[in-house]
Amino acid sequence: MQAAVTVTPARIPELLLGLATVRPVFLWGAPGIGKSSLVREFAESLGLECVSLLGTQLAPEDLIGVPQIRDGRSVFCPPEAIARDEPYCLFLDELNAATPDVQKAFYSLILDRRIGTYELPKGSIVIGAGNRATDNALARPIASALVNRLTHVHLEASSRDWLAWAAGNGIHPWILDHLTSRPDHLWSKPPKTEEPFSTPRSWHMLSDALHSFGQGLDEDTLKVLAHGTLTPAHATAFCGYVKIVRSRYGIDAVLKGEAPWPHRVEDRDLLYYLAESFRGRLVKELPAVKDHMSANGRQTAYRAKSLLVQLAEISVEVAQTVIATDADGNPVLPSWFLVEAARDMPRLVEARR
Repeated sequence: MQAAVTVTPARIPELLLGLATVRPVFLWGAPGIGKSSLVREFAESLGLECVSLLGTQLAPEDLIGVPQIRDGRSVFCPPEAIARDEPYCLFLDELNAATPDVQKAFYSLILDRRIGTYELPKGSIVIGAGNRATDNALARPIASALVNRLTHVHLEASSRDWLAWAAGNGIHPWILDHLTSRPDHLWSKPPKTEEPFSTPRSWHMLSDALHSFGQGLDEDTLKVLAHGTLTPAHATAFCGYVKIVRSRYGIDAVLKGEAPWPHRVEDRDLLYYLAESFRGRLVKELPAVKDHMSANGRQTAYRAKSLLVQLAEISVEVAQTVIATDADGNPVLPSWFLVEAARDMPRLVEARR
């Protein structure tokens, strides 16, 4: 299902309070952005127990129950997890990953709030959630009859919301500081290959691991943890950041000439991180038009070209990341600077082709 309008996690409680209390709601979103946690927290805020059913682990009889003979007639007895006396939140997680038969079994429960003769207690709410087919996750098409029984809300990851939550929930300070400066690393699109990718959930997992290993965490183990939970480029950047924290080696020292670019092979992650920081600094400080450049700007541009030459001598590949275009192929740095870079460093530009 395509999203016409998306909302951030901060808006979910307000929307669910107005929607889920009167009609069933379905939350759409990429894996790992916090759909399940938001539902559980919302149920808790209403004082309701949250009962989760996982669509991928259900069979139709798990919902409609099994028949029993009473007074010569068969009666379906709904399962204990559903048939409750007190109001509760029924959370249908991964609903769109369930088989068509299971989805069909949900029809009366979602729309009429009943299974057979059992009716959900007054005050109960029904919320479903699932990933989209475009997320490379297990997702089956939902029949129009089921789509029309739900109000659909599309969730997007928000670094601001997550960092505000993380600050009060024990997320490791390295992660908080790194994502504060690189909020674009919080989430990445699920890859088509089988490899880790960055989500709020994976950063939380990494935080738990960092806390578990404590101060004795060595560099090699950090790489295993980061690359085991994050998008490869994000893992490299995070390891570089941690190395800076531990060594107090930053981009300001490089820009001022107080420290050289790290050149050891084992410091390649640090080099990538510093190059990325260098690129961000140039985007911020270089004007779009050269004629508008101040004396400080001209000095920055001159120093930047000198540093690019030094960086290319260590690694042309890393130097390319500084002048690279964005994901859509558009220049990030000012065109006049790229022209001068091409003139001063033709081999760097040739390598990009």
